[in-house]
Amino acid sequence: MAVDASSVTVAREADPESGPERWNGRQGPSSSWWTSWPSVLSLLPLGLLAMASWLGRYVRPSADEWCFLPSVRDHGISGLVGKFYFTDNGRIGNGLFVGLYAKFPVAGHQWFGLISGVLMLALLWALTVQLLRRADVEAPRGLPLLVASMITAVFLFATPNTYKTFYWPAASVSHTVAPVLACAVVIPLLRARGRRGRIAALATVIAAGVFMGTLSEEASVVALVVLSGVVMFAHRVFTSRVKGFARRWALLGMAGIAVGTLVLMTSPGSRNRRERYGADRASMLAPESLLNSLRGYVQILETVLTTWQYVGAVAAGVLLGLLARGRSRRPAVLLPSRPLPLISLGAVAFLVSGYLCTVITYPVFGDRVVTTERTWNDYLLLYVLLLVGAGAFMGQALRLRAPWAGGGVATAAAAAVCAAAVLGMAGPLQDLGNEMQVRAEKWDRQDRFLREQAAGGAKVAPYRPVSVARMLEPFSDKGRKVWPAQCVADYYNLDKVTYSTQLP
Repeated sequence: MAVDASSVTVAREADPESGPERWNGRQGPSSSWWTSWPSVLSLLPLGLLAMASWLGRYVRPSADEWCFLPSVRDHGISGLVGKFYFTDNGRIGNGLFVGLYAKFPVAGHQWFGLISGVLMLALLWALTVQLLRRADVEAPRGLPLLVASMITAVFLFATPNTYKTFYWPAASVSHTVAPVLACAVVIPLLRARGRRGRIAALATVIAAGVFMGTLSEEASVVALVVLSGVVMFAHRVFTSRVKGFARRWALLGMAGIAVGTLVLMTSPGSRNRRERYGADRASMLAPESLLNSLRGYVQILETVLTTWQYVGAVAAGVLLGLLARGRSRRPAVLLPSRPLPLISLGAVAFLVSGYLCTVITYPVFGDRVVTTERTWNDYLLLYVLLLVGAGAFMGQALRLRAPWAGGGVATAAAAAVCAAAVLGMAGPLQDLGNEMQVRAEKWDRQDRFLREQAAGGAKVAPYRPVSVARMLEPFSDKGRKVWPAQCVADYYNLDKVTYSTQLP
């Protein structure tokens, strides 16, 4: 049976009573609480996001950012974009985003978590609302916010390395913000009404595709896999009225990504990067590389599938399936159309895109793809969304086949799981915050010393590596690895910094 753009159909249930609409059969003084309690529950993931944003004040530059900061200071954002295109990696869109926060050295790093977190939450919230509208259903007050905030929290904080996912701006713009921006491109499609709306949706997807191709290779791969699925299986997902437009939209998105990727791959910077890492097409497709990528991907999946906090996404979906209702004066039942094939298609898209992302990163990182967690995020957002969808179908099935479980018991259990998942992420986040605070204090102390040395006319000064969450620092591996020491010297207007084992 074909379904509309929301992949669901709404079947109306006759109400034996002809009175006003009732939500889940509840009326009277308790109805206000019943329809608004999701807003209260959403305070837990929102509180976790607020806590993470507050801890962002302890973020300080590290790794690649030592090189970005003096470049933006001396040549502006356009200079950094040019450096990316002609020298570093060819990622024009990435250079623009990096330049926007590097323009405000330390402050840009401190505010990045808050700004990016709010942006991602807002986009996922808007996407959830539009999906529910296209499904012609409504939910209790605050439920879309609860679902969006749980998706955001699980995506950002269930990962093995939250610092590189959320706090490290250079990694976040490439692998965390990028997949959320790709999801947000669906919003104009869902809002499209009439000819102008459809033209706007098509223009948006092709422009976003070009930009995505120059922002993140991995996020582009995931988007291409998903869009390919839309093209191939539109007849199974959409009604005949919209499937043609959905295919055109997906094809234009793929074309945009192809154009952006072509710009990136033909750039002098991308050529330099491939020569530096030996990451050419032949090495990616070599049988040994493909096999090693598969081994690494299996280890990544083992880590992801055994991280229990992801059940919070399933629980949020269950609540959505239990509580969503059709827009009518009478109660309605939200019936999934062929949920198993839809979830299966989503699972295949996740597995395929994850493996392809591992294939293209393996020539650069080698066996370290298993510990380079930031590169997982491009396809982990798809995993989290898949879990929410599966949970929603489970919740709907409970209401249909076990009405007794569709009430307070199942709802309370799902809410408890959401709360447990949030609490399970809060402890490691606080521990990370303590480590970040220690590093910030040491970093600030050394920052003052190096500025004083430069102001006093010194050309060479000692530097002690100060790292957090396995971040690279100058003179790592007990001083044997120098990078990016020269960038540190440039940042402080020194000729050179030397390895030190003590803070000044």
